[in-house]
Amino acid sequence: MKTKTRLLYTTWLSRQAELNGVAEGTVHSEKQFAVDPSIQQVLIDKQRESSAFLGQINIVPVDEQSGEKLGLGVAGTLAGRTDTNARDRETRDPTSLDADRYECKQTNFDTHVTYAKLDLWAKFKDFQTRLRSQTVQQQARDRIMIGWNGIRADVQTDRVANPLLQDVNVGWLEQIRQKRPTHVFDEGATPGKIVVAPTGGDYRNLDALVYDAIQNFLPEWARGDTELVVIVGSGLLHEKYFPMVDGEDKPTEKVAADILLSKKQLGGKQAVMVPFFPANTMLITRLDNLSIYEQENTRRKTIVDNAKRSRVETYESVNEAYVVENYDFALLIENIEIAGGE
Repeated sequence: MKTKTRLLYTTWLSRQAELNGVAEGTVHSEKQFAVDPSIQQVLIDKQRESSAFLGQINIVPVDEQSGEKLGLGVAGTLAGRTDTNARDRETRDPTSLDADRYECKQTNFDTHVTYAKLDLWAKFKDFQTRLRSQTVQQQARDRIMIGWNGIRADVQTDRVANPLLQDVNVGWLEQIRQKRPTHVFDEGATPGKIVVAPTGGDYRNLDALVYDAIQNFLPEWARGDTELVVIVGSGLLHEKYFPMVDGEDKPTEKVAADILLSKKQLGGKQAVMVPFFPANTMLITRLDNLSIYEQENTRRKTIVDNAKRSRVETYESVNEAYVVENYDFALLIENIEIAGGE
């Protein structure tokens, strides 16, 4: 590390201590420190800004490592009438949803930056910003990947065996499989698959599949919700149906315009594509029905100047959970097999 880089790096360490309300010696001596809640919220906001998809779901801090869901989004109907001559009026919690709990699991986001790259960054005025932002976007992408593909939270994860981070945490789709299996549609006349074909299949097209699934699996009061979308996996709809990137925004107006909106509706609902969503799969839900809970005061950092490897290492962790707020607004369709063009 060059002398100029060393000075900038030392200043950045002092800034980390100042922002998080800890002694400079704690950071400079490579001890673990807790990220201040206000900085934790800034990191959440930065991740939401880096991903159009994360900007439309909920990423919220929670006090406890485990507990009842917060009940964000729509809960159900409220209107009614009571014959007060016979009984008392009873209130209804507008946020009360399924009798379901969440549990935040520790996730590590450990990274390093080589001395050579730090020397390169030292030439720019935004040296501290580059250090701060180096992992924001990838953490956001990892969270999306876990949300769609996570099936368990192993004590020891294996990135090679689980390239889609299947072993880091239990994601949204797996939550539906485990906690509301009646809202999983995964086979038709042939066991283990739903065949979409012009003739001889379970459905003639995806439009018919989505419409029928909504009518048969979602409660009546949820079916007509205009915020419901159909998230589709790769290969189900031809890319010609996805010319629009994130609504009317131009791709250059966002750091990561990662939501593709389709010209084609499915079952009367907007079809969308998002990163890392499983192939041959569809999820019908409201985007604000999906949440990531991040436990407050659990984001920890240790910054190590590792001369043996010529790099600066950051060991960062946080407790988080992936939550489906209301299973009445969630319908997972899997094992779709397209026979013929869609």
